[in-house]
Amino acid sequence: MIDYKEYVVLNGLKQRIHVRGTSEDNPILLFLHGGPGVTNRHFVIGSNSDLCDAFTIVAWDQRGTCGSYEGCKKETLTVSNMVEDASELVNYLCRKYNKDKLFIIGGSWGSCLGTLLAKRHPEHIAGYIGFGQMVDGPLNEELSYKFAREEALKHDDKKAVSILDELGMPVNGVYKTGYDGMMAQRRIMMKYGGYSQDKAKRSYFSSMVVPVLKSGEYTFKEIIGFVKGYQFVLRAMWDEVAGINLLKETEGKIDVPYFILDGRLDNNTPASLVQDYYEKLEAPQKYLIWFETAGHNPLGDCPEEFKKTIREKLLPIAEKTENCRI
Repeated sequence: MIDYKEYVVLNGLKQRIHVRGTSEDNPILLFLHGGPGVTNRHFVIGSNSDLCDAFTIVAWDQRGTCGSYEGCKKETLTVSNMVEDASELVNYLCRKYNKDKLFIIGGSWGSCLGTLLAKRHPEHIAGYIGFGQMVDGPLNEELSYKFAREEALKHDDKKAVSILDELGMPVNGVYKTGYDGMMAQRRIMMKYGGYSQDKAKRSYFSSMVVPVLKSGEYTFKEIIGFVKGYQFVLRAMWDEVAGINLLKETEGKIDVPYFILDGRLDNNTPASLVQDYYEKLEAPQKYLIWFETAGHNPLGDCPEEFKKTIREKLLPIAEKTENCRI
């Protein structure tokens, strides 16, 4: 049995990972969390350990959050640094487990990070899975804002409409009040099911904070890093992240198998943008699979179906890829 936490120095900063599996022979599946700055180590290890019969799963606190908060400087919080951190982690895991390649899976911001990683450093990536797939930051925010306002109007939520009207439409993905405006919009969007149809997941506190506190995954120091880190990272990075257009960044081509497993009801990173993106993107192998009742996180909304699909798509690649298994 493999089950350990450790710090790894990535791109000059000590960062926290948790690795779990049943055999070093299994392919590695590295999870890239969203936000940026919103760790999901508890979710990866706690809710997805059933994948360990087939994969060695790796959860990682990205630069500036949770177990990777200490010592992080604001000026290092850039998209390029995050991609280089991820690349160094991939290289480290491949060396440690004597593999040429591993798989990556990213949700929300993690889908952006994973796509950029696969584009810039494809040599050790056996395949990519994205959900809550980011496509075009500015258009993403416009559509998410419109959804929140239309739902607030439909429900005669005058307070929410007033808040959104005061914020105004985001410009290049950014609200005039920055982080605070984005969070205000997200709270309304989540309230009306844009994140999940599950009413228990319609607030940041219930869907993100409570699971972290209840999980037992984190030390007290790491919880402090989570509380401080998510705002720290989001405030530092949001303007850059919100402006990203992945078709432009990738020039419409990725050199690794590229799978999108998306929730049809996602209005956080709107699902309506995904089909066109998928059709325009070139990859040696690609699939777009819809989860019709899921929102932003289909791995959480439809776990059994989602994990069955992970196995179906990735394990055949692992069998054919030189030294993905050992």
